[in-house]
Amino acid sequence: MDLSGSIALVAGDLTKIRLEMDTHFYGTLAMVRAFAPVLAGNGGAVLNVLSRLSWLSYLGANAYSAAKAAEWSLTNGIRLELREQGILVTGLVLSSTDTDMMAGWDIPKNDPADVVRAALDGLEAGRFEILADRDSAEAKAALSADPGVLYAQTG
Repeated sequence: MDLSGSIALVAGDLTKIRLEMDTHFYGTLAMVRAFAPVLAGNGGAVLNVLSRLSWLSYLGANAYSAAKAAEWSLTNGIRLELREQGILVTGLVLSSTDTDMMAGWDIPKNDPADVVRAALDGLEAGRFEILADRDSAEAKAALSADPGVLYAQTG
């Protein structure tokens, strides 16, 4: 399978891989660093939009998965750093959602309004993590399984 045109890790364009990390990890970190002082003085929350691909890899999207995994870890780390300031840090994990990013995919997708409702309800409840759909909940549950089970199709 030729994945050189996608954002594969081994054969993909390193510039595109770096862009994924710049967007999802460093971009998120920059936003948190910019807004944390304002939130500390006024109260509030940080909601990081993650992906079910934070927890699993998918051929053609491995760089995205790696960047989202880094963002998930970042979310957990800043939660610890900001809790003394009373700032809630929440990760919103979702699967395929009907957005511009997913426009070219003919697969079942979440309704964005449902995702927003779940996010707002989770923030109001003070949750650290919001799993917006069944696919994301299943991906999270699979983290404790042997990777051979999750990636049986590659064996």
